[in-house]
Amino acid sequence: MDDDPEIRTLISTALSRLGFEVTQAADGRTAIKKLDAKRPDLLCIDLMLPESSGYDVCEHINRTASLSGLPIVMISARAMPADRAQAEELGVRVYLPKPFTLAALKQAVEEALT
Repeated sequence: MDDDPEIRTLISTALSRLGFEVTQAADGRTAIKKLDAKRPDLLCIDLMLPESSGYDVCEHINRTASLSGLPIVMISARAMPADRAQAEELGVRVYLPKPFTLAALKQAVEEALT
């Protein structure tokens, strides 16, 4: 889930090549609707999204029993320790700073799923 279509396509393609079925959303509100409709095995989400932030989506996950324990990789250009700490408090397993390599994305996904 990223508001930048190029980054969404990059992440989607990389995850598809790793064998994942990918669902995309361009904003936080759409992401929440899709999460409520079908629980994924993993969520890769940008911190800064229109409508609802990545933090808002994580808070929704924490309030929703059916989404409990969902592995989350948060992707963000914001690399301040406070941003990372807030993400970890919300249950994010891996915080991946932008820009990232495909190898780093793969490693983040593998780490989140273990």
